[in-house]
Amino acid sequence: MTSFDPFSFLDSKFFVGYEPMLKRVNELSQTVSKAIPNYPPYNIVKVDENKYVIEMAVAGFGKHNLDLEFQDGTLVISGNSALGKEDEAAGEFLFKGIADRAFTRKFSLADTVEIKNAELINGMLKIWLENIIPDSKKSKKIDITDAASENKPSDKQLLKEDK
Repeated sequence: MTSFDPFSFLDSKFFVGYEPMLKRVNELSQTVSKAIPNYPPYNIVKVDENKYVIEMAVAGFGKHNLDLEFQDGTLVISGNSALGKEDEAAGEFLFKGIADRAFTRKFSLADTVEIKNAELINGMLKIWLENIIPDSKKSKKIDITDAASENKPSDKQLLKEDK
């Protein structure tokens, strides 16, 4: 029995000029760990045709505890422990259900996506993104010419010759 490789089509010649993208897909697939972290929870919302928002629940983290960095097509969001030693000194925990652990989340963004804004509202970090597609990448209609009609004299040329 032969096994099916879902990525075998990547080696075909149907994808001209996609080598950088395929290389990136390969790199991303190698970096994904088996245990995908689920902290902090997040949403990715499509606001309209080309605008998106990443919403991340970061309750207990202040602006000074969060760091956003964009490099080489990857948005890295990290947070350090929101509760410092001074909070622990305030009293003894009988139950500790609020997470205050450090985290790092990475999002790969397309080359055409720009980060417009980031804001922290009521424990929700919102990062506004926009996909700006250059004119050269937008679809366009291509006219088809008929080679036979280019060599055939037009009606105006025929009328001039008959006179």
